[in-house]
Amino acid sequence: MRKIHTLQALLLGGSLALAASPQVRAQAGGFPGKPITIVVPFGAGTTTDLAARFLGKHITEITRQPVIVDNKPGASGFIALQHVLRQPADGYTIVIGTNTTHAANLALFKKLPYDPVADFVPITAMIVGGVVLTVAPGAPYHNVQELIAAARKNPGKLTFGSGNSSSRAGGEVLKELAGIDILHVPYKTLPLAVTDVMGGQIDIVFGDAPAVMPHVRAGKLKALGVSTPTRMPGYEDIPTIAEQGVPGYEASGWLAVFAPKGTPNDIADKLNALIVPIMQSQEAAKYFGDNAWKPIPGTRQELAEFQKVEITRWTKLVKAAGIEQQ
Repeated sequence: MRKIHTLQALLLGGSLALAASPQVRAQAGGFPGKPITIVVPFGAGTTTDLAARFLGKHITEITRQPVIVDNKPGASGFIALQHVLRQPADGYTIVIGTNTTHAANLALFKKLPYDPVADFVPITAMIVGGVVLTVAPGAPYHNVQELIAAARKNPGKLTFGSGNSSSRAGGEVLKELAGIDILHVPYKTLPLAVTDVMGGQIDIVFGDAPAVMPHVRAGKLKALGVSTPTRMPGYEDIPTIAEQGVPGYEASGWLAVFAPKGTPNDIADKLNALIVPIMQSQEAAKYFGDNAWKPIPGTRQELAEFQKVEITRWTKLVKAAGIEQQ
């Protein structure tokens, strides 16, 4: 799981720039000349959705062109990505890809209705972050070691829900490193899994901070640990899973911008020149940092190289965890 640091090494860099600067508009070279649609493979309220809306707001401020955020959740991103591939490859439809849609799915499914590499043009990485291990507030365990003890006492009885590959990886890596048997329950989207943990239908969910921490603060969920190797900024009171007796534990996810295959290189370059300064801004650092995510914009080639690394990482993870392909 430490391969996620490769992303930071590959994609961090460049000087900070203000998103709304005249230079950005000059870089864009007159593009866009009409509204842009950002397709989101997951539902409203997810980190992917929040990132798309942040990006769309700033693209509009810079270009004065409307940005439409189009949520198309379901089928591990298949619905959204197939929709994107049916649109003109002119730069006016882009998608927020994730470690699920553009890396993990190749390992998790026997056959995909799209090729995460050949069917998409990389634009730039956006953010990287971890997940939070949460349970219902009345759960009888108060830390990760108590949860592990309960799982060992009742093998196969505890359940964990997932709505994306990061939440799935959170549970699978814990199973592998702690040597426990907990049952995976897949969901169409992460908020549904969060709702079922609060309602007692499942026992555990590993969720992005924006999806679970508001419920933790409201007393509707209890946070036991975070998946990052060090404590998350802003959530320093929550210990890491690794420091609670599971050395080497790490599970992280990422978001990036892609365009459909056939998008001309000059348009892809203009999209990169438009988006990267937005993600390098102080406002982006604060907005995503407050949600325990880190902006990591970079070049198109850096994203392409990292995607290949991530595909290899997920293939090894799925094999090591004994996850059966669907």
